[in-house]
Amino acid sequence: MKYIFVTGGVVSSLGKGILTSSLGAILRGRGYRVTAIKIDPYVNVDAGTMRPYEHGEVFVTSDGAETDLDIGHYERFLDIDLSRANNITTGQVYLSVIQKERRGEYLSQTVQVIPHITDEIKDRIRRTAQEQNAEIVVVEVGGTVGDIESLPFLEAIRQFQFDEDDQDIMYLHLTLVPYLATSEEFKTKPTQHSVSTLRGVGIQPDVLVLRSEKMVPEDVRKKVALFTNVHAGEVFSSPTVQYLYEMPLVLEEQGLGRVVEKKLGLEPIQPNLSFWQNAVRKLKQPKDEVTVAFVGKYVKMPDAYLSILEGFRHAGIAHDARVNVKWVNAEEITDLAKAAELLGHVDGVLVGPGFGIRGVEGKILAARYAREHRLPYFGICLGLQIAVIEYARNVLGLEGANSTEFDPYTPHPVIDLMPEQLEVEGLGGTMRLGNWPMRIHPETFLYKLYGKELVHERHRHRYEVNPEYVQRLMEGGLTVSAVTPGVQGRGEGLVEAIELADHPFFIGLQAHPELSSRPMRVSPPFNGFIGAALERKRQALFQSIESSS
Repeated sequence: MKYIFVTGGVVSSLGKGILTSSLGAILRGRGYRVTAIKIDPYVNVDAGTMRPYEHGEVFVTSDGAETDLDIGHYERFLDIDLSRANNITTGQVYLSVIQKERRGEYLSQTVQVIPHITDEIKDRIRRTAQEQNAEIVVVEVGGTVGDIESLPFLEAIRQFQFDEDDQDIMYLHLTLVPYLATSEEFKTKPTQHSVSTLRGVGIQPDVLVLRSEKMVPEDVRKKVALFTNVHAGEVFSSPTVQYLYEMPLVLEEQGLGRVVEKKLGLEPIQPNLSFWQNAVRKLKQPKDEVTVAFVGKYVKMPDAYLSILEGFRHAGIAHDARVNVKWVNAEEITDLAKAAELLGHVDGVLVGPGFGIRGVEGKILAARYAREHRLPYFGICLGLQIAVIEYARNVLGLEGANSTEFDPYTPHPVIDLMPEQLEVEGLGGTMRLGNWPMRIHPETFLYKLYGKELVHERHRHRYEVNPEYVQRLMEGGLTVSAVTPGVQGRGEGLVEAIELADHPFFIGLQAHPELSSRPMRVSPPFNGFIGAALERKRQALFQSIESSS
C-alpha cells in the first residue's frame, strides 16, 4: 500500500480537495487503483447539520454518509463510489475511542491522545484503503497546519513514516504564495513559515505545491526550495484555472506524476489523460451555449449547490455546450409578473433542494411559470415537492395545498412526513439517506432518459409525496414516473419521480441525481434537461428568424 498525505498551509480553502482529486486522476490515468480520504478536524461527527453558508453543500455517499463536499470532488475525478469510511472527523475518532474505553477494550490503560487517538486515526486510514482494495491512497488533512484541532491528525500521519517503508510514504504540502500586483512580486515568506510549522511537528514535505493567482515562475520555485529543504524539481505551481478539470493536465505537464513515481518507487508509465483533454477543450471552445435559471435561497454561496453545478458542467460536456447559470433568489419572485421578469429569457429552470420555509412561495411561482410557459423544468428533491404543491393548488384546485414542513395545519398536506419519520429524534443522520432504488414506469420520458426500469439514486430528505393524494394527482394529469419498489418493508410505492406528458420537459426527482453524476458519465436527468433547454433555444431562434423574414 502506498500513502500520499496532503496538507495545507497559510490559509484554508486553497484547493486541497482539487489537488487531491487531480493527483488521484493522474494516478488513475496510469492505471492504478486509487482511493482518497478526507480528514476533517471539526468535532462534528459528520457534515449533516452544518449550514451551507458556512461549509458548502453536504455530499451524500451511496451508503448514506453526510460528508464534506471534497468527497464529491474525489468521486468525480476518480470515477469511483466512496463510502462513509472516506471521511474521517474528530467527532468520529473521539466517539469511537470513548466507546471502546467504556467497553473496557483498553483494560487498565490511561487513554490518551498518543497513542490511542492517533492509533484510531491510523487504523481508520489503513482499514479504508484495504477494504477498497486500493494500491494508492491519497489522504487530505483538512484545515491549516498550525490549527490546534489538526495536531492529532498531523501526529498520526507523521507516525506513518516509521510504520511503513520509505518508498510507501509521501508528504505533499499545498501553501499560498500571494502575488502583489502593485510590486509585481510573488511573496514566499508565508510558505517558508508554513513549511517551518509543518517541520515543527515532525513532517518534512517531499513535494510543495504553490497556490497563486498566476503560474509561479521557476526562479521563485527555486527560492522556495532553497528555504524549505525541498528539491527544486519537486516544487510545483497551482495557478487559478478557468475550469477545475484542467488541474490534472496542469500538474502532469509540470511533472508531478513523474515525481510521485520516483518517490513511491512506481514503474514509469505514460498516463492516459485524453478524457480530461477533450473535456477541457469542450468547456473552453463549446459549439453551443444555453442559459438556465437556478432558483434557490443560497444563491450567494454557489458551493451550497456544488454538485448540481458540476452536473450542469457534465451535461455541457456531453452536449458540447456551455451552460450559463442565472442565479435567481427565490425570495425575489413575489408574483407571476416577477417570475416572468426573472425567468422570461432563460432556456430552462431548475428548482433545487433545501430546507425551511424561506423562499418556498417564490419557488412555487417559478414552477408554475415553467409549467404554464412550457419552459423546461427540473426539480430536485424539494424541487419535486414544489412542483407537486404547485400542481395541486393551480391545476387540481386544492386551495392551501402545502407541505407540513411549511404549514403544519394545511388543509391539503400533499407533502408530509411518513410514519417512520414521525418517531425520529435528533437531526444528524436521521433522514432517508444514500442509495435507494426507484422503479421507473415504462412509456415515460424518465424511462427514455435512463433506458432501464430499475435504477438507484442517492437521497437526502424527510418529507414525501403524501400517498393519500397520489391518485388525485394522477387523475388530474400528473404522471408518477417512478416509485420506490420497497426496501426491507419500508417506503414501498412512495413517489420517486413525477413528470408532465404534455410538456417539453417537466421532471421532478425526489432523489439527488447530481451526487452520482461524473464528467465521464453524466447523470441522465441532467443530460435530458440540458438537451431540452438547447432544443428550446433552437426553436426560439428558428421562430425569431421566421418572424423577421
